Amino acid sequence: MIDPWGSSNVDYEKIVEQFGIKPFKELLSDINDPHWLMRRGIIFGQRDYGRIVEALHKKQDFAVVSGMMPSGKMHIGHKMIVDQILWYEKNGADIYIPIADMESYSARGVDFEASKELAIKEYITNYIALGLDFKKKNIQVYLQSKNIMVNDLAYILSKKVTFNEMKAIYGFHGSTNMAHMQAPLIQVADILHPQMDELGGPKPTVVPVGPDQDPHIRLTRDIADRFKNQYRFVVPSSTYHRFITGLTGGKMSSSQPKTAIFLSDTPEEAEKKVKTAKTGGRESLKEQKEKGGDPSNCVIYEMLLYHLIESDSALEEIMENCKNGTIMCGECKTQSAELMKEFFVKFSSRRDKALKEAEKVLDSAQSC
Repeated sequence: MIDPWGSSNVDYEKIVEQFGIKPFKELLSDINDPHWLMRRGIIFGQRDYGRIVEALHKKQDFAVVSGMMPSGKMHIGHKMIVDQILWYEKNGADIYIPIADMESYSARGVDFEASKELAIKEYITNYIALGLDFKKKNIQVYLQSKNIMVNDLAYILSKKVTFNEMKAIYGFHGSTNMAHMQAPLIQVADILHPQMDELGGPKPTVVPVGPDQDPHIRLTRDIADRFKNQYRFVVPSSTYHRFITGLTGGKMSSSQPKTAIFLSDTPEEAEKKVKTAKTGGRESLKEQKEKGGDPSNCVIYEMLLYHLIESDSALEEIMENCKNGTIMCGECKTQSAELMKEFFVKFSSRRDKALKEAEKVLDSAQSC
């Protein structure tokens, strides 16, 4: 069982094997100019992504649903979600961004006003600073609690879902509060509502997520199939990305500040944090020169892989220099820290300007 609200580490191979997720690399050659997260294997799995590939090739309508749960600060690992949204928007997708204030309330105990403020000052501000333009007509953002269409749809869909099913998927039990049980059904409606007639009707829809969110995807796909005669839903597709490792070697988490570089950090703070990160180096300089480092077990290399190096060939050179002992961890860490600081200098400037715009986004968003 996978807990979407837990903090347990994820066994990627086990999830693929147990839950039938297909390797993303099987479709990579069919995608024109794939995102670097796709090329580098960070996006590792998919369900029915062939529908999205076909829509991309034929320039057909398709939607992307990518929610945010405002319960904590955004860290550098969350950036990969925005990177994917930007790629899809560039390739003609309609973008739907639900702000999961109902889930935040039921699962994290965050009240609705606090969720809204956090969504504006933390999430929407960072999305804008990273390049997303909420003024575009093909980008819709909304609070779950204010979207009438989503809530009505969730109620209708719940008719064909039983407690035993929710228990089997999520491990709910007698002491689980009813709001928490309802939250996944709201998410199902978030994912399916872009296919309602009012929003253009049935269309391929993809949800890019971490593997811990797969229970929501499986539930949504099952429910979409149950209502295919009534709503003609196209069963949604999904992709799965690896999590970036935290600075200390475990999971990067907003609730554990020592593990994370937050997008609200100053350039100097971000630079300093990179310099403290765990590396894949050997115990001694001599051993490092003889055996080389281990980039597959290095937080610094992951920062380069996920965020800081655009060129695949340049990244390949860094990896080879690490493995053959040509470059030492201290040198690599210093260079990476400088790159992170450069990113944050530019990003922080955009972030300061984005806050004023972010405060207007939800005011102009229309409830359906």
